[in-house]
Amino acid sequence: MTRASTWIVGHLRRGGSFLVVGGVGFVVDAAIYNVLVFWGGHGVLSSLPLVAKVISIAAASVVTYIGSRLWTYRDRNAEPSLARFSLFALLNLVAIALQLGCLGFSRYVLHLHSPLSDNVSGTLIGQAVATLFRYYAYGRWVFPAQSEARNAALLGGGEPVRREP
Repeated sequence: MTRASTWIVGHLRRGGSFLVVGGVGFVVDAAIYNVLVFWGGHGVLSSLPLVAKVISIAAASVVTYIGSRLWTYRDRNAEPSLARFSLFALLNLVAIALQLGCLGFSRYVLHLHSPLSDNVSGTLIGQAVATLFRYYAYGRWVFPAQSEARNAALLGGGEPVRREP
């Protein structure tokens, strides 16, 4: 296999597992939110849907962090830490802002207010932009390749991450 085809196949495999992990996170988010807000016709947080959404997003973030660490980026020896999870959470906030930015642009710049335009801009385009950002950002900063982790450690004055054979 050529170097280019190896690179492409590697990203297709990693990208596929990334999408599966994200899909599981989406299901966790939706399930928890709906249980908290709508279970039995009137969930325990039916009057506090934003609080329910924060809880469901937090739970989904834990699930996607674990899935990313154990499956999508399993070949990278990035040690788990509170700092790494915090960076993961911060990058998720940036991704959410990107998604909201797409919706806001459609609503307030283009003055499109239909359910179709909201779903195309916020859900379809916004989710695509946020997913591409997450894929790049997680691989670059949360679960860096060994050489990237070593470079970051050297620049930061710390010890490089050592990989056991």
